[in-house]
Amino acid sequence: MASKIEVKDLLEAGVHFGHLTRKWNPNMSPYIYMERNGIHVINLYKTVAKIEEANEALKKIAASGRKILFVATKKQAKDIVAEKVSNVNMPYITERWPGGMLTNFVTIRKAVKKMAAIDRMKKDGTFNTLSKKERLQVDRLRAKLEKNLGSISEMTRLPGAIFIVDTMREHIAVKEAQKLNIPIFAMVDTNSDPRPIDFVIPANDDAGKSIEAIMTEVTKAVAEGLAERKNDKQQDEKPAATKEKTVAEEKAPVEAKKEEVKEEKAPVAKEKAEPVAEKKAEAKEESKAKKTAAKAKADDLTKIEGAGPKAAEALVNSGIDTFAKLAKADPEKIKEILTEASSRMAHLDPATWPKQAKMAADGKWDELKEWQDNAKGGVE
Repeated sequence: MASKIEVKDLLEAGVHFGHLTRKWNPNMSPYIYMERNGIHVINLYKTVAKIEEANEALKKIAASGRKILFVATKKQAKDIVAEKVSNVNMPYITERWPGGMLTNFVTIRKAVKKMAAIDRMKKDGTFNTLSKKERLQVDRLRAKLEKNLGSISEMTRLPGAIFIVDTMREHIAVKEAQKLNIPIFAMVDTNSDPRPIDFVIPANDDAGKSIEAIMTEVTKAVAEGLAERKNDKQQDEKPAATKEKTVAEEKAPVEAKKEEVKEEKAPVAKEKAEPVAEKKAEAKEESKAKKTAAKAKADDLTKIEGAGPKAAEALVNSGIDTFAKLAKADPEKIKEILTEASSRMAHLDPATWPKQAKMAADGKWDELKEWQDNAKGGVE
């Protein structure tokens, strides 16, 4: 588990510096500590609390296998974000936000496939058959695509969340994520509106040190989520034969000891036969109960396109904790559950969630992935 960030560290990085008081957004007042020399000062205790809340959610998303898209196109943030995010193998946009990056994701994927096609041309020798002018044009196109879309080439579906540095500058990204019900994490300064953001991190989004401090904590949480996922996979892939062998080895000394006791105390063994049989039966029932409880463990509902961590938590709390239950649920009832849990989830449209859950419950993951790639944010 990553060490808790201290207020002192944020103070040294200048995270507390806001904008001029005349440029403030009144909706940021809950996160402002005071005004000094005409500049608003951010309450760093609230910043620490919000970082922890955001990190917990990001960790869950990363552990579920979904991608988190990082967006930072301002000069002082792009290099920091590219360096930190590439270490955790997540997609990022640091040049220019391509219009329709999320809402028209199918078209963006075509551009990425075009880049892959050019790479194949170079490998199979087709590229060398082109004229010098054509090769130059193809190289320029490849360089342009790499610059704008290179970091998202591995993103084959819509991200599970989006992290933004400076929501004022990246307002188009915010609008697109809102439209598709994608959870938004963001560094929000005193001149920005925090209302459209699901996970607000009040912080100075202009200073390089401040951005680096926040990004370091965020990427640590993502790395932890990925490590958890890797460990879970390794445990699942452990051969069944090895497990059986281990159990047999553990039981061997016990069985040998039982035989010795049986030989030494034959008369007593007869009297104790019934209690031992009862204990074995109880142990068998307990083992069966544990297996049943393991099967009844809640499914990861965030694999449903459009359902974020908070929505999944609300559904689990209401008793809809598996894909099978969600498949049978009424979309209107789901809407009521989400709205009651939080007014910020009232905009979610769960019309297709039962359909997606049915595919997940039936184990049709390829079919579900294809459907999610073609659908826009889980909306047909």
